[in-house]
Amino acid sequence: MKNLGLRRKRDLSPFRRTALGTWKPPHDPSVYGALDLRVEDALRYLEAFRAATGIRLTMTHLVAKAVAAALEAVPDANAMLRLGQLYLRDEIALAFQVAMRDEETGQIDLSAAKIRTPETKSLADIARELDDKFQRVRADSDRELSRARGALRHVPAPLIGAALKAISFASYTLNLDLSPLGVPRDAFGSALITNIGTLGLSEAYPPLVPYTRAPILVTVGAVEDTPVVEGDRVVPGKVMRITSTFDHRVLDGAHASQLVRVLRSRLEQPFDYLEPIPGSDG
Repeated sequence: MKNLGLRRKRDLSPFRRTALGTWKPPHDPSVYGALDLRVEDALRYLEAFRAATGIRLTMTHLVAKAVAAALEAVPDANAMLRLGQLYLRDEIALAFQVAMRDEETGQIDLSAAKIRTPETKSLADIARELDDKFQRVRADSDRELSRARGALRHVPAPLIGAALKAISFASYTLNLDLSPLGVPRDAFGSALITNIGTLGLSEAYPPLVPYTRAPILVTVGAVEDTPVVEGDRVVPGKVMRITSTFDHRVLDGAHASQLVRVLRSRLEQPFDYLEPIPGSDG
């Protein structure tokens, strides 16, 4: 069985072919960007959704739905590199970083929870699935992740890098399903998302993580009271900054601008672009 469904993209533009030949490890293809969003309507949407359903919908869930919509609208962004070539993924999958406490050392650690095909799921389904996975990751009761973390604990520190490279090579370059060996299938998906706003931070620019093969990293900052211009007036506004790091071998400015348009529409105009609030007239 394959690790994930892939099909090679062959109709590459001259720039894409040049980019694939330009950047090779260890050269860094990272591009960084930031997007400031007015989120007054998003906050009202969250409040209305919670009141109507009793489900604790959060900004993380809205961003997940918006990123999924963006990748669906720009399928060339839902891709990965292997063997020096660009491959399009057969499905969208998003991974979310989760802070947890290591039971053996007591130290704060990071893990990941992944959801598949979020573009096909309702916000309620996304919220329930993510919350369940977050709880299982923090409790270290996710069998696949627990096995993988346990195996890495026994790898000597000087060999961690080589082990991760070998796993990445087998999982993605060779496209082998290593789940029988305790390696989760496609653990990091199309993009990685982390909400740093829960830590009180407004922005961060995370590095690309080579062994994940995820070409897009998205961070969600805290909502802040910020002066904004409306017409000829300066008024108080609720602003959230989304930052991103992406692999320039996979994406360029044209892709980024299309992704941004979708993200902005979903997060600034959720009543127009996201699903109607249950029980509302919309």
